[in-house]
Amino acid sequence: MTSRDPKLGERPLPLFGDLDEAKPVALGADRLPSYIADHRKRLRARFMGGGAAAMPDYELLELILFRALPRMDVKPLARHLLDTFGGFGQVLSAPVARLTDVQGVGPAVVQELKIVEAAAHRLAQSRVLQRQVLSSWQALVEYCHTAMAHRTTEQFRVLYLDRKNVLIADEEQARGTVDHVPVYPREVVKRALELDASALILVHNHPSGDPTPSQADITMTLQIHRAAEALGLVLHDHLVIGKGRELSFRAEGLL
Repeated sequence: MTSRDPKLGERPLPLFGDLDEAKPVALGADRLPSYIADHRKRLRARFMGGGAAAMPDYELLELILFRALPRMDVKPLARHLLDTFGGFGQVLSAPVARLTDVQGVGPAVVQELKIVEAAAHRLAQSRVLQRQVLSSWQALVEYCHTAMAHRTTEQFRVLYLDRKNVLIADEEQARGTVDHVPVYPREVVKRALELDASALILVHNHPSGDPTPSQADITMTLQIHRAAEALGLVLHDHLVIGKGRELSFRAEGLL
């Protein structure tokens, strides 16, 4: 593990503690330097005036880090995180073990990043859960990208639909390595029967960023399709999520 520079150290904070930086702080060593306070004030004002579109990724990341590190300049750490993981989404979705291996990152920083990640997933999910999926397909695709595009290992999910094609459950079936995830068709259709589902959509990600399906992906999909068909279930599609795009088995004529 990388040794930590005390200048980049952090003070762990409770999730629901008194973190309101607008309140006066005692004079002395803990007082926030004016140049940092002014910088934070400007960033917050710019965000409230123009939203995320008015800010580059490192400044948006700074806003998240403000609460975790209330007594230091977080710009160097924000830039370092983006350089280390390759992008804003990758920082938020990075595994805890990899985050804590970054110089300057401790429990408080990890906590703030994971809260924002969870909020993004919950928001995207709320736009598709209990809704007619086939008429809100783009929202579904966006949700899958939010939940899976930046993962460093493969994940296989099944979206279960009722007779009206309303999404009734989104469940992770398996996690794997960087290029493989074990999937058992029998378990997929068994769960559909338990939920009284009538149709399903398969989704998995490719951490490489390229959504082109492997032969194993194609074989597994056909196995699930046959098992579902035998039980009167409809397999609408299998989506493979890459970094910037997705591939639909249905659209590619693979299903």
